[in-house]
Amino acid sequence: MDGYEDLTASIESAWGKFNSSDEGRQDLCLDEVGDVLETGRLAQCDVERAIERLVTVALPSKSSKVQESALHAICTAAAHYELPYRVVEPLASRADSFESSLIGYVLGILGCIHDQAALPTVERFLHHPRSEVRREAADAVAELHWYRASAEDKTA
Repeated sequence: MDGYEDLTASIESAWGKFNSSDEGRQDLCLDEVGDVLETGRLAQCDVERAIERLVTVALPSKSSKVQESALHAICTAAAHYELPYRVVEPLASRADSFESSLIGYVLGILGCIHDQAALPTVERFLHHPRSEVRREAADAVAELHWYRASAEDKTA
């Protein structure tokens, strides 16, 4: 196998272990997926496929430990790849149903994707009762506004 095939095989192996593990070990499998995403060496189609699976795992109704590991892996990917809004949109549409301790991850992801479609969701959290969530929302709004201004400067 070449290096790329090793990376995709590592992701598939991690998903296989995830599916056959108990909840207590699933977060470790998600960490493996995050480690591969952190390399920044995957093709966009493979990244999007991994993110779609991570989003499904991250949605509320799973254990918060598993959710956090999935969200952390998505944050890692967002730092290394351009993620399209459509891939993370399920997080945005269900953002209100996350525990307060996990909303920061969702807001960070939405800020990192640089898509203005995320702005309405992020702005709602500027008035959240918890100050740390409001701070994360303000950071994400600032990131989205900065990116929009930067893109406008490039086209001017």
